[in-house]
Amino acid sequence: MSSFLLSANRAALRMRWGTSVNPVSAKPFRWYTTEIERKPLFDKILIANRGEIACRIMRTAKKLGIKTVAVFSDADRNALHVKMADEAYNIGPAASAESYLKVDKIIEVARMSGAQAIHPGYGFLSENAGFADRLAKENITFIGPPGSAMTSMGSKSESKYIMQAAKVPVVPGYHGENQDDAFLKAEAAKIGYPVLIKAVKGGGGKGMRIVETPEDFEIMLESSRREAMKSFSDDKVLVEKYLVTPRHVEVQVFADTLGNAVYLFERDCSVQRRHQKILEEAPAPGLSEELRRDLGEKAVAAAKAVNYVGAGTVEFIMDNTDQKFYFMEMNTRLQVEHPITEMITNTDLVQWQLEVAAGNRLPKLQHELKKDGWAFEARIYAENPSNNFLPDVGPLLHVQTPEASDAVRLETGFVQGDEISVHYDPMIAKLVVHGEDRTAALRVLRKALSEYEVVGLNTNIEFLKTLAAHPAFIAGEVETGFIKKYEADMFAPAPPLDPATVAQASLSMVLRDLEASKAAAVAAQDGSSPFTLNSGLRLNQVSEQKLAFKLEDQDVQVGVEFNKDGTYNVRVQTPNKTTVFSKVMAKLAGESSVIAEIENRMYKTSVVQEGDQIHVFAEEGKVTLDVPQPKFLTVGKEEKAGSLRTPMPCKISQVMCKPGDKVVKGQALVILEAMKMEHIIKSPVDGVVADVFFNVGEMVAENKSLIAFEEKEEEKKA
Repeated sequence: MSSFLLSANRAALRMRWGTSVNPVSAKPFRWYTTEIERKPLFDKILIANRGEIACRIMRTAKKLGIKTVAVFSDADRNALHVKMADEAYNIGPAASAESYLKVDKIIEVARMSGAQAIHPGYGFLSENAGFADRLAKENITFIGPPGSAMTSMGSKSESKYIMQAAKVPVVPGYHGENQDDAFLKAEAAKIGYPVLIKAVKGGGGKGMRIVETPEDFEIMLESSRREAMKSFSDDKVLVEKYLVTPRHVEVQVFADTLGNAVYLFERDCSVQRRHQKILEEAPAPGLSEELRRDLGEKAVAAAKAVNYVGAGTVEFIMDNTDQKFYFMEMNTRLQVEHPITEMITNTDLVQWQLEVAAGNRLPKLQHELKKDGWAFEARIYAENPSNNFLPDVGPLLHVQTPEASDAVRLETGFVQGDEISVHYDPMIAKLVVHGEDRTAALRVLRKALSEYEVVGLNTNIEFLKTLAAHPAFIAGEVETGFIKKYEADMFAPAPPLDPATVAQASLSMVLRDLEASKAAAVAAQDGSSPFTLNSGLRLNQVSEQKLAFKLEDQDVQVGVEFNKDGTYNVRVQTPNKTTVFSKVMAKLAGESSVIAEIENRMYKTSVVQEGDQIHVFAEEGKVTLDVPQPKFLTVGKEEKAGSLRTPMPCKISQVMCKPGDKVVKGQALVILEAMKMEHIIKSPVDGVVADVFFNVGEMVAENKSLIAFEEKEEEKKA
């Protein structure tokens, strides 16, 4: 047998010759076959990212025996991705512009460490064509598409023309070079309101604004440009028709250097807030197999139109009324929601990226790809849903996650004790679940969300639980306006406070108090004293401890009696009723759990104290009880009325008023920047500005006065 090699697109084409005997004629004959010689993977890669995506890439790399190099900013010195890596290098201050976006510094680290390739993750440099081109010149492999494909698809206007040429339908709109304000407004009028202003090189909802009326066009245009410049160093925008009842359906595509391209089915990412996804699923509900195939084939056509290589996502907007779909954009990187595609196709897309970057064929071709079940991804964010989903920052004082299994997967870059910083995206983790069908996967999701606990900052976990249990969502009636459409349900008043929940919180506090007092007595070598706090041995009398809580405006009084048999009587008094639980058995179970048998039912509940708040993870969800401070601690701390305050730690991007200005309710006064997003602060009243406390560029903590208004005459008289 002999063989020879031919060069073929970075891979070797091996032709094997042999001789066999024809079983019918008994005569020998010559034959040959062709096969692609598999190239070895990299020995070491650098991950130019942080958080959960850096950890995600490292897991696959370690599985394949590839060494990993992490880079980190000053703020991430103790981050999980730094601890997971084989090597780690500091590349600058906390601000991403001075660290994770520093191309020269990252290339320098790659050289020092001997990394053969760089994986950009998503965000930061992942869709920077100049970075990819620079790495090619430096002879370092970029684990992603070529710069030319990123340039073509990174421009929303150019990509529209390419798609039209490739017979892929596009949304009506203006995608040209004329960026004159008046011209763009005239184009918006031609398209018809509402319209969508989008940064040409945007992504992740940044630089995107919905404009309902002509009067709002200029301010939204200016805000979109400013955010686009900060995020992408380019303030060009496009204007297109905004569909009122759209769905966001996207297709995962993959291509290699040998001419193969496939689609790994679609994901539905319609449930969004602030134009950013929070709950995704794969496949998309309610689509026929013919429509699925059409979406996939159009997505592959889009990828081939720009000679795409690697992982990419072609995003379509689909009208819910007629199921017609239009090309929106192509994300030339691995998506945040890629795990749900992995769950339904039994693939490792990071491994696919490494194979393709090394010059190998796709691990599977189209006929080998099959759907298996259903998957959901819930993004766990540090944010306050009841305050317009504004981001939050702070320490992760307590974190308890669902147990991982074949059906439950957790992607995170944080552990208990870490801090969510103002400098980066507020996503804490991604909860990914799988089931044999949509109903089964939703059941797994709801259970997993009920087991997720976070204390230290606001999160969207309770909101996600409400969302996953909503009848319309269960029915698959998804659209991008889902949250707004069902806002009353999403933010319904909390159910009545369960006295058993208050009893568990009270018992946890009392038991920890008792444990602490016993420890103090032992330390003082006086453990037998009958006067030890809560000892239950006070001169033959039943000892009682009283506690007070506040739930919003509701006062709750609790009395816990210590019985001689070691049980407790708990009296819970609210403004409406008094409930008494007798002969309750209770004990502590770890740092944050209490086990209590109340009226023949056994409860095991997490109860976490954070300053003046008690967080109870009860059956009805997370309940936060305030512990009122003594009056002598709060005297003189009353808030002054008539001021506008910061909703989160932020940077002042623009101040649009000055002392003496008359303003009307709803008028934009200040624009803040936090966690890579802009937030417009509007006047809550008609009035006159008395003072402006901060200047453009200043960093401001949460709950600080931004603007004060003059008192009205009736207020002065009062």
